[in-house]
Amino acid sequence: MTTGVVLVVPGGIDDETAPSGGNVYDRRIRDGLAATGLDVRQIAVAGAWPRPAEAARAELALSLDSVPDGAVVLVDGLLACGVPEVVVPRAARLRLAVLVHMPLADDVGLSGDVAAELDRCERKTLAAAAAVVATSTATARRLAARHGLGAVEVVPPGADRAPLAAGSATGGGLLWGSAPTPPDGEGPVPLVLCVGSLSPLKGQDVLIDALARLADLTWHCRCVGPSRDPRFVADLHGRIERLGLTGRTEVVGAHTWEQVGEMYAACDLVVLPSRAESYGMVVTEALARGIPVVGSGVGGVPEALGDTSAGRPGLLVAPDDSAELAVALRGWLTDAALRHQLRAAARLRRDSLERWPVAARRMADVLRAPAGSTRE
Repeated sequence: MTTGVVLVVPGGIDDETAPSGGNVYDRRIRDGLAATGLDVRQIAVAGAWPRPAEAARAELALSLDSVPDGAVVLVDGLLACGVPEVVVPRAARLRLAVLVHMPLADDVGLSGDVAAELDRCERKTLAAAAAVVATSTATARRLAARHGLGAVEVVPPGADRAPLAAGSATGGGLLWGSAPTPPDGEGPVPLVLCVGSLSPLKGQDVLIDALARLADLTWHCRCVGPSRDPRFVADLHGRIERLGLTGRTEVVGAHTWEQVGEMYAACDLVVLPSRAESYGMVVTEALARGIPVVGSGVGGVPEALGDTSAGRPGLLVAPDDSAELAVALRGWLTDAALRHQLRAAARLRRDSLERWPVAARRMADVLRAPAGSTRE
């Protein structure tokens, strides 16, 4: 029986200034595996993954060479899938599992040639693995069909139970910055929160364009997340100014998880306008606080959003469609009955979310399976 696992992850997964969903997943699975009784050894390899410099490739090779024959090794796909020349020759002597957060070619902004090459590399790596793990059923199906895999395991992220968000109804929403004070009698300003790395993949530009169609309504929006693309961030600021949204829309950059938690507590609605998502941990982070979500209906987002006896706890829209997103947001802002229904459904969904220990046990079951059995 497997009693130990080597976890190979990108450098900096514990860095609070880089709070990506992938980092959180890796960290929580690492800690959860240890809690199941497995002996977990972590190897962190810094580099510009999935297209690293030669020094990072060499470090990954040395790290894998340091692992004993037959050891169970779980490698983050961001590292493994782009460098089959490093991983494949070493896979035969290891019980190698590859965790795919998102197919490499799904990243937005890649040239056709780069996307095709990353796709070929990913196929080679996954074909050599004893097990492949995805974070949603939608991603697992795509990987299986795309790369001809016999089976892909699914281990969705967990969610921590959190206090119900107070939102702007108590005035708490005004704690985080420049939300305008409405005229007397108009009540608090609805606060909309968008959490995710500031990048074309996450679609903050689509959200800003949608908000420009809602200038006649009262709202305040905050986009928070680490910058992955300085030119894109500069475009966001320019777009806000050009569309007359200065003072109503903030782009505040990276914050610690504790600070982001406070932002969740102060908001009324979370928006996830991504062009692609393997799962969408932001969705369950919001639902864990009873906050409804408006999100792109891509990848695993519908799975994360889920359903309840009171209906879906949010609204799904087409990706990269600012007009449809604006319609959904206008409905939420102007229809009190819709807001009440979505909030009630979000609170019901909050109670059904699986916790991180469940995710860790699922991963432990995958890793404890006989070599190759999950691929048959």
